[in-house]
Formats: sequence, C-alpha cells, structure tokens
Amino acid sequence: MSETIAAAAEPILVFMFALGGVAKLASVGSDAEPGALARLGPAVLMPERFRRPAMIFCAVVEFGLAIGLVFFDHPVPRWMTVAFFAVSTYVLWDLRRRRPDVGCGCFGEVSARPVGLRSIGRTVVLTAMAIMIALHNTSGLPNLTWTFTAWLGGGLMLLLILSPEIEESLARLRYRAPCEQRPFPADRAFSRLRSSTAWRAHYPMLKSEEPSDSWRELCWRFFAFDAVNGSDVVFAVYLSGRRPPVRVAIVDADGRQAPLQKSIPVSA
Repeated sequence: MSETIAAAAEPILVFMFALGGVAKLASVGSDAEPGALARLGPAVLMPERFRRPAMIFCAVVEFGLAIGLVFFDHPVPRWMTVAFFAVSTYVLWDLRRRRPDVGCGCFGEVSARPVGLRSIGRTVVLTAMAIMIALHNTSGLPNLTWTFTAWLGGGLMLLLILSPEIEESLARLRYRAPCEQRPFPADRAFSRLRSSTAWRAHYPMLKSEEPSDSWRELCWRFFAFDAVNGSDVVFAVYLSGRRPPVRVAIVDADGRQAPLQKSIPVSA
C-alpha cells in the first residue's frame, strides 16, 4: 500500500514543481511595475534588488527537482525534495508571523493572498508525499491500477482544497482584473470586519463603532478607530476570497505598537 501511495505522489510533486516554476517565471516576466514583487513570497524579506533573482532561482530549483525525480533513480533528488518542502513549510510559517500582509508566491502573482493555514497545510502534505517517495523506490512507470488512480485523485483533490489560488484564479476570470485593481466598496469591507473574530475581540476597546479614518492599499482596506485608552486600533481587511483574513494592530499615541499579544502587526 505504501508503495502505491509513493507512486501516486511522484507525478503530483513533479506537476507541482513544473507548475510553480512556470508561474514564478511568468510573474517575473510580467512584472512591469517596480516593486510589484514586494508582496510575494519569502523574497519580500530580502533587499529589493534581490527579489527578482530570488524568485528566478526558486523556479530553477523547482525545475531541477522535477527533472531529478523523473530521470534519476537516486535517493539524492528524492531527499532534496523532502528538504525543499520542509524548509518551505518553516519559511511560510515564519512569513505568516513576520509579514502577515504578503502572499506565499508559491505560484507567482496568483499566490498574492496572505499566507494562511491552508497554504502551510499544503506544504505539510507535500512534505509527507516527498517522504513517502524518498522511503520507496518509485522509478519506472507506475501500474495503472484502481488503487493507484484513487490515491492519485485523492492527493490532487486534497491539494486543490488546500490551495487558495483556486479562488483567486476564479475571481480573476470572473472580474478579469487583479485584486489590487478590482473595485470593492468600503461598506462591504466594513461588514466583513464587523463579522470577524478580530472585531469581536477588540470591540470593547473602541470609543465608537465608526472608524476615524479609512483607506485602501492594494488588496487591503484599513480602518482606524480611537481606543478608550488613547491609542489607535487599526484593522486591515483583505479584499479577496469568501473568508478573507483580518489583521489588527494596536498603536500608541506616539506611533509605537502597543505590547498586546493578541494584536498582529500589519504593513502599511
């Protein structure tokens, strides 16, 4: 059974590598606006001049690993694939903590939605698949049995469920415009804010239910409120997806973030 699972996982990983590499190169090639890559993937943690080469390098690595899995019957490319996805899981978790306003960049600009548990869960699943491949010899053409087909289809379905890019792609096909250029009424974003857990957790701190200021930056709508302790409470609502993430930060009167554990820093 484990050999069948590993055999079904290999074409899935090869497909993910190829799709991710092509999408990254397409995003780099279509980046006509300077700094547009500043919201994609772990490259945002690097200086601006290194972001484009970093995304190209990542695409080349993915192509190399896909070729290694297909054409080389050796444990080195298999264990390198395990290391790649394990490191990716840690990087996405750290990126979600340090820069909750940027996307994973896993599939280029389509992955601009902020990193969430679905994206992290996907890399965990891919890491598990890579481990199964590394522990079993999956070289050669697989036997096209019903069991193999069921595991292949189940793996693809699981990855589709864990891929927020599907929703973004459907939205782009529907509106034919990227999120940052798509019109989104402020009152609709405010309704999403009022239904969020972040709003319910910080509502007792607010002087009024009406924001003192509101503005939009790319795919985010910001709402600032005066707090009863003299500080400001700033909410950020992502403007795409059925369950968009909502971030919140507490800012003191002197402009510094208040030491509140439940607040999450947002990038303005």
